Amino acid sequence: MKYHFIGIKGSGMSALESIMHDLGNKVQGSDKTYHLFAQDALEERNITMLPFDADNIKEDMIVVIGNAFRDDHPEVIKAKELGVKTYRYFELLGDLTKKHDTIAVCGCHGKTTTTSLLSHIFNNIIGCNYLIGDGTGYAKEGNQYFMVEACEYKRHFLYYYPKYTIMTNIDLDHIDYYKDIEEMKKAYTEFGNQTTELIIACGDDKHIRSLELETPIIYYGFNDNNDVIAKNIELNKEGSTFDVYYKNEFLGHFHLPLYGKHMILNTLSVITMAHIVKLDLNKVKDLIKTFKGAKRRFKEKIIDDIVTIDDYAHHPTEIKVTIEAARQKYPDKELVAIYLPNTYSRVKELHQDMANSLNMADKAYVMDIRCDREKPEEWPGVSSNLIINLLNNGEKVGFDTIDKLLRHKNSVLLFMSCTEIYHLQEKYEELLQKKEGS
Repeated sequence: MKYHFIGIKGSGMSALESIMHDLGNKVQGSDKTYHLFAQDALEERNITMLPFDADNIKEDMIVVIGNAFRDDHPEVIKAKELGVKTYRYFELLGDLTKKHDTIAVCGCHGKTTTTSLLSHIFNNIIGCNYLIGDGTGYAKEGNQYFMVEACEYKRHFLYYYPKYTIMTNIDLDHIDYYKDIEEMKKAYTEFGNQTTELIIACGDDKHIRSLELETPIIYYGFNDNNDVIAKNIELNKEGSTFDVYYKNEFLGHFHLPLYGKHMILNTLSVITMAHIVKLDLNKVKDLIKTFKGAKRRFKEKIIDDIVTIDDYAHHPTEIKVTIEAARQKYPDKELVAIYLPNTYSRVKELHQDMANSLNMADKAYVMDIRCDREKPEEWPGVSSNLIINLLNNGEKVGFDTIDKLLRHKNSVLLFMSCTEIYHLQEKYEELLQKKEGS
């Protein structure tokens, strides 16, 4: 089959297109012309990437439409005019979940890292297909398991039909769609109840504990009322170590080369899943030691006495745990947070919590709000100043004032956003290297 993907460089679309290519289909797609991190996997497969143009759409294609694109997009209009088969991203992914023993990872935070670790372990032990939200996708005919990052945005995960579900947490997000936390919990309840065999869920999360789930469930966490518990935890500059118990049975001592207690929770869910399907836990233990993390999750570069970190954190909870992780690894350095907010609705609702999290850093910089699906004129009075005005030691930064960041010495600069803050980071690193070389 021949597929055309509208919005090919989106992280989920890139992963899905890689899967369809690996399964023997002919694929191409269109997107913005400048470089986005998720296109690297497409380049490795020599997949054609085109600028947006209605003429890209031909009668012999199946067209897959990215979540960010409305029916008034020229390529979508052309597909409708030609009457070709069309899928939304989540519809095509939903079809794939029905063809495998799918393990879905849902939750407001930790989905990408958890899915990535899950795929790393299963693929190296027994083989699996996977779609990860950092743009990584892979498939091989005959693999039994399919690992899927399942996003709750607009209830898209209700198109997926997993055998197993990992549920990491529930937190208020996607304010442009969900009116409150109760509405989010209803969506998670529905998704959990269409899981056919088992849910593995973080029992330390109060919202998860309150769900009325009919599917059998195993709880994991730090608290004693869970089925699977991490004990004897040690956090240091090399990462984290902990013991795992399943219903009082000792499963082993694990070393994780990642930082922050949230990473232990993510890992605990994967260990539980591996134990349930009877993988060799000694092999699991060794593979956890080699896990490098997901793309755009705490990715570090060292330039002289400066460490730059690119991270996808964009919600207050994610900002908090990412700053804590940086403190764990670099306790003796100044910690500088640079944040690019995404969506006006999120900033309006959560600016106080964003500021509280950013205040954990020694210094915070905030960029202007970036959003593709909301128009600024629809949100009068909402700007990044709502966050900046609440900071203890913070100010605005942009491409025209990036030289402010050169003030910092012996520091960790933490660039955080779910959108393209890495372009600012790259420009800063260029300036820094020129300064060091002069």
